[in-house]
Amino acid sequence: MQSNSRHAVAAGFLGWTLDAFDFFVVVFLLDTLAAQFGVPKSKIIITLTATLALRPVGAILFGMLADRYGRRIPLMANVIYFSLIELLSGFSTTFTQFLILRALFGIGMGGEWGVGASLALENAPRKWRGVLSGILQSGYSIGYLLAAVASRALLPGHSWRWMFWLGALPALLALYIRTKVPESAAWQEHRVASFGEMLRAVRGQTRGFLYLVLLMTFMMFLSHGTQDLYPDFLKHAHGIPATTVPYVAMLYNVGAVIGAIIFGQLSQKIGRRYSMIAALVVSLLVIPMWAFGGSLVILAAGAFLMQVGVQGAWGIIPIHLNELAPDAVRGLMPGLAYQFGILVASPTNSIEDALRDRFGYSWALAGFELFVMISLTVILLLGREDHGRAFHSGDLLIEKE
Repeated sequence: MQSNSRHAVAAGFLGWTLDAFDFFVVVFLLDTLAAQFGVPKSKIIITLTATLALRPVGAILFGMLADRYGRRIPLMANVIYFSLIELLSGFSTTFTQFLILRALFGIGMGGEWGVGASLALENAPRKWRGVLSGILQSGYSIGYLLAAVASRALLPGHSWRWMFWLGALPALLALYIRTKVPESAAWQEHRVASFGEMLRAVRGQTRGFLYLVLLMTFMMFLSHGTQDLYPDFLKHAHGIPATTVPYVAMLYNVGAVIGAIIFGQLSQKIGRRYSMIAALVVSLLVIPMWAFGGSLVILAAGAFLMQVGVQGAWGIIPIHLNELAPDAVRGLMPGLAYQFGILVASPTNSIEDALRDRFGYSWALAGFELFVMISLTVILLLGREDHGRAFHSGDLLIEKE
């Protein structure tokens, strides 16, 4: 693989890692922040929903800029933006301030994935796309893992604010993008002349776009429904000590990384959709361990295997969406579908929280995800893929190197 490809993948991976770290910090601070701002924990959960709901705004803004002016500059601007908002979150003194900042953070989070994924995968050789897609998406799990590490290392002896102040560090990634990452050859070949041309290209793909939004809605139900409240679930449903929960989170995020890479590579051999279905079967089979395990060991093993399957399916998403997107709007359309999916799925945590009050925590998570996994399988079977399509005229030359 060429150095240009390596730098592009590294930039996308690091951007998504740091973005995910900044999001999942809140997951480990639900009780702390509720006490700090004097509000019920459900209010802090709403800030997660606000972050998710504003992500489509970022996808539209940064995606359109990326298709019109290139991938690199919008990606640098995005990284600087979400780093600044994360830093400011650590200075919040009221719940209202915190809620507004987390909503604004969602704009940055929404813009990073689409631009970073298009830049990385447009530079990747076709034979490496599956595994690189898995590596790219695993940045999300690495960010979650780092948030768990930070919560265990910082919270016992430092203010919760340090968890957010660390969010300023990703701004340094902009320097790496500026000096090391080349512009996408596919963008240079297929760049649009105006925003109007870009929108016309999207309108011509309405049916395909709506399918991607449906797919991404249920993929968001899958990931956020198994991840966001799980640390809280371990503490309050199974009595796992708060000091132990971050270690379980570290373990299941290792499983997530392994799953993303394994199933990403598998998708090169048996196709994108069937590989995702295989990953869903893994998660479906371990729901009893994951939600109803009678000991820490069983719960931890279930959580590990659950994320092998969940992120195994997710590891294929970057390349699957990019292969289905028109050349002229690859910076906009995959990211927009991704973020509209999260907009629809943004109440996931609140839905599970409400189900918990009626059915208990274990059944709330298990029942919700059982429905999601079966629905996703049907959606994938009814969909299509464009496995291995060329992104630009140099693809065949890259393949031979």
